[in-house]
Amino acid sequence: MTDTPIRWGILATGWIAGRFTEDLLRLEGAEPVAVGSRSAEAATAFADKHGIARSYGSWQALAEDPEVDVVYVATPHSAHHAATKLCLEAGKPVLCEKPFTLDVPTSEDLVATARARGLFLMEAMWMRTNPAIRRVAELVAQGAIGEPTHVQADFGVRGPFPPGHRMRAPELGGGALLDLGIYPLTFAYLFLGRPSTIEAWASLHPEGTDANTGMVLGYDSGAVATLHCGVRGESSQRATITGTEGRIEVPRLFFRPDGFTLTSASGAVEEVDLPARGNGMIHEAEEVDRCLREGLTESPLIPLDSTLEIMSVLDDIRARIGVSYE
Repeated sequence: MTDTPIRWGILATGWIAGRFTEDLLRLEGAEPVAVGSRSAEAATAFADKHGIARSYGSWQALAEDPEVDVVYVATPHSAHHAATKLCLEAGKPVLCEKPFTLDVPTSEDLVATARARGLFLMEAMWMRTNPAIRRVAELVAQGAIGEPTHVQADFGVRGPFPPGHRMRAPELGGGALLDLGIYPLTFAYLFLGRPSTIEAWASLHPEGTDANTGMVLGYDSGAVATLHCGVRGESSQRATITGTEGRIEVPRLFFRPDGFTLTSASGAVEEVDLPARGNGMIHEAEEVDRCLREGLTESPLIPLDSTLEIMSVLDDIRARIGVSYE
């Protein structure tokens, strides 16, 4: 894969699949060539809307298409493992939507399968490929705010969602934590790593999934993270990293920012503008493109080991708040 377009298969036909496909069409060197769904009608409608040549009424048919170079899995959380495993076993590299799966064992299974077969695999945590977030990570690593001491991030949406909605249904991996909470958790992980102490509390839907969750993480460095996710009110959706020599504030929609504010210990303020392109998902597609062309089986920006570590934190929090998807 050097000069020829990388040919994408899209597995699922929902809103997020459409947004990603729109960005693929903006990306030079990428070409969505096929879509697969459990519904032939849905696949055909999606293909017609986005100008995709081939549509399939099964995941298997998409995975077996010899003219597909990589598959983007955009199903609900509960189907990520099955869909990604099917594609990997068919010999296809995969970009799988976040959260990777519902728990650590199923995530480990996908990682082991990809590594055993020498196939590229990446979680589609688009925030980690966002230009502003990448620049924030560089500045923190360079010591621009000294030693990080506190990370704050929140992601709450208004709701409420009706019974049976995927945000409430345990059989679909519902609740705020996996859908929204993964963003604050990943943000904290980027700057503080894996926590040594985890505390969490949540109010639950009648179905047993979380509606409003607070998390406090402690680190051996002495740093702390205070995080929130919920579906009972629209929060500020902002994030801050405080350090011994300054702070960085990421504005509303911190998971898809177009810039940030750097404040030094002296009080000097610098506004940094780094707009995301397209729907913001083009950057993760570019990363997959780069890795495939370079023959990489993992992305240095989103390593599989970090995906597993974040999933282990999610599992720990779910156990503490009493949420199970069994």
